Amino acid sequence: MRITCPFCGERELGEFTYLGDAKPVRPAPGASEDEVYDYVYLRDNIAGVMDENWYHGGGCRAWLKVTRNTLKHEISAVEPAAGAGARQVAK
Repeated sequence: MRITCPFCGERELGEFTYLGDAKPVRPAPGASEDEVYDYVYLRDNIAGVMDENWYHGGGCRAWLKVTRNTLKHEISAVEPAAGAGARQVAK
């Protein structure tokens, strides 16, 4: 599998680290123990298209949001994760 980094171009998978599902949102300060537990430990195991967080440690060290079909490993979109260099792409 190859990922096209918006900053570095197409690179092999070995340069990236998979973090997981990009959809869970960190609970607000003061959230209940159950909300924090759900955020940290509970994830859907989606068979199909999902948004994932990846870290480009072997390149620009940016966090990326990758839209990938988990059944076929087809990537349909790659963009900087929120707050991770989005201004660099806009230039």
